[in-house]
Amino acid sequence: MPVRSTGLVAKCWAALLSGGLLTMLSPSTAVALPEYSTAEAGNPFVDGWYADPDLEIYDGKYWVFPTASKPYAEQTHLDAFSSTDLIHWTKHSNVLTTADVTWAKYAVWAPAPVERDGKYYLYFAANDIQDNSQLGGIGVAVADRPEGPYKDALGKPLISQFHNGAQPIDQDVFIDDDGQAYMYYGGWHHNNVVKLNPDMTSLGTFDDGATYKEITPENYVEGSYMFKRNGKYYLMWSEGGWTGPDYSVSYAMSDSPTGPFQKIDKVLAQDPAVAKGWATTPSSTCRAPTSGTSSTTAVRSARPMATTVNWPTTACTSTRTAPSGASRCR
Repeated sequence: MPVRSTGLVAKCWAALLSGGLLTMLSPSTAVALPEYSTAEAGNPFVDGWYADPDLEIYDGKYWVFPTASKPYAEQTHLDAFSSTDLIHWTKHSNVLTTADVTWAKYAVWAPAPVERDGKYYLYFAANDIQDNSQLGGIGVAVADRPEGPYKDALGKPLISQFHNGAQPIDQDVFIDDDGQAYMYYGGWHHNNVVKLNPDMTSLGTFDDGATYKEITPENYVEGSYMFKRNGKYYLMWSEGGWTGPDYSVSYAMSDSPTGPFQKIDKVLAQDPAVAKGWATTPSSTCRAPTSGTSSTTAVRSARPMATTVNWPTTACTSTRTAPSGASRCR
């Protein structure tokens, strides 16, 4: 598996246009929405080969942090892209490199950005470890600005071992309304959640004393993603084979950030009429910081039909007005 390529599939655009991703995920009756135009930055919106786009909003500016789609040995850095309007983008090269992470050598994947108390954190996976004898896993870097430079916060991985069968990759960080931060992660068909302490660089424990809690939903493969809306917790993940036509996104809901999660349905699937090799995670949705209604943005990566190389194009975006209530921009 020389390169992992992940992102959102084509059907998400149809979903956004028919009422917004957040509305689609709710099993309750959808709220009637006024007709607003949809803006597209163009596909792709930046040059280069990227995957795993994660979207965050910092001080009214959109930031996309993707994986560099290259052979393992060349996946040694992360770039970022910023925009004030989702149309015009500025590239910020090498916001994190392995030169600043002594234990990371290659396969730097799936950046997950988050801000807390004026510090900017970037969680990442590195080295694609296959067992507990290898060095690697999930790390965390910190910076004073969204564009970095990010520096390794620990000098070692935050999660360096397999727990509950979960490969330490594809991390996603979510801060709940009460201030408690959680990390959702895991490959190899297992999904864990951990608590992050207020310093964002160490792990807490649950009430039963455990550090790692398995929450693996039905058919889970990798790439968990969490957000909250109207008091409900939505867990999304990819299932199927990441190189095959069955790679897709499903979601579950819970009253608690640690589950149990009830699987609701498959929400995104491949459309061979649009592209081949579409992949589904990690990817992002975001509620724009506007008053009244909210604009939902999705970013994903894809491989165009004309290519046989298993690398995606960069992420693309679309916006659509959706009901207010999403508590997270990622």
